[in-house]
Amino acid sequence: MPTINDNFLKLAAGYLFPEIERRVAEFTKGNPDAAAKIIKLGIGDVTEPLPEACVVAMHKAVDDQSKRESFHGYGPEQGYAWLREAIVEHDYLARGCDISADEVFISDGSKCDCANILDILGSDNIIAVTDPVYPVYVDTNVMAGNTGGADEVGDYGGLVYLPATVENNFTPELPASKVDVIYLGYPNNPAGSVATKETLKKWVDYAKEHGSLILFDAAYEAFVTEADIPRSIYEIQGAREVAIEFRSFSKNAGFTGTRCAFTVVPKGLTGRASDGSDVELHGLWQRRQSTKFNGVSYIIQRGAEAVYSESGRQQAAGLVSFYLENARIIREALERAGMTVFGGVNAPYVWIKTPAGQTSWQFFDTLLNDTHIVGTPGSGFGAAGEGYFRLSAFNSRENVQEAMQRIGAVLAV
Repeated sequence: MPTINDNFLKLAAGYLFPEIERRVAEFTKGNPDAAAKIIKLGIGDVTEPLPEACVVAMHKAVDDQSKRESFHGYGPEQGYAWLREAIVEHDYLARGCDISADEVFISDGSKCDCANILDILGSDNIIAVTDPVYPVYVDTNVMAGNTGGADEVGDYGGLVYLPATVENNFTPELPASKVDVIYLGYPNNPAGSVATKETLKKWVDYAKEHGSLILFDAAYEAFVTEADIPRSIYEIQGAREVAIEFRSFSKNAGFTGTRCAFTVVPKGLTGRASDGSDVELHGLWQRRQSTKFNGVSYIIQRGAEAVYSESGRQQAAGLVSFYLENARIIREALERAGMTVFGGVNAPYVWIKTPAGQTSWQFFDTLLNDTHIVGTPGSGFGAAGEGYFRLSAFNSRENVQEAMQRIGAVLAV
């Protein structure tokens, strides 16, 4: 009989979003008449169709596959050059970032890359995460054996937690001591906060001083509405020396079901081998990808390339504006209902203080039972998320407006 990876047994519970689905299924089983009325504002899954430019490009790419002279089999594991060049031109060079196309790696999701990056890092690193935090950062480190067990509030031994609270304006302090790897995500999931250039410079300076690596998740950068807020950590001088950045087409162009993303690993960014020598992470990631990944399909990459066309940019911007309007509707409706609300301005998430001292899971049950609305309990994002709740703006306008009417009616009672 094979042995198993015992680190999986340390995971405190099911992954947050499947656990929500389990609870919703249990509720609908006991309340079958309510099933059709449930509105899900929990997970960050988009609802609107792909940009027309992407659909047209993918249709053409399918036709390419029907003819010998334009057929594509295995593509380059790093991604086709034409997509990587478009990414660099529009996402980096246009914002003054010194990134080249051969530093971009196309993948099937930034969630995957945030997890897979651990393949090239050692097991003895001191790892810091903000709290609350996207659960994937924590759970994948648990799976990899980089932590101890969880305590009574769900914190794992071996991780350094950096609280992001109302008191510090959801901007965590720098670690009090040296850490090796730092997970940062801005615009933030779940709190919807952003980091100024001054804030990111402090993190970059810290990483340079201590030889730390920043893993920067910029999956929601397209939702930044303020001109002076950076969309990439590479807008900060010196970030190339200390940071890897993850990006996605899921939220800005609706690719959650289509699957395309990319990771930037600058050349010259190094880690330390066991013999004390410095090794470039770019080469390690390239080796990892070429061994374990056969690349994103030609059809999908053509669709992603179309995001950068003139019509594609306009259509993607329209999608972002649509979801930001949903966020505004949610934010303002909850404020009218007397709730304390954060986020929803530079991000598609609204972060809510739970009412009347309810825990986050108690408020989950209240919404589900009384309004048939599904959100995400803050405690699922870490101990500092207890007493908060996340609502997602990713849904139809009709559902968002209906959900806010229901919530407003219940909270007004």
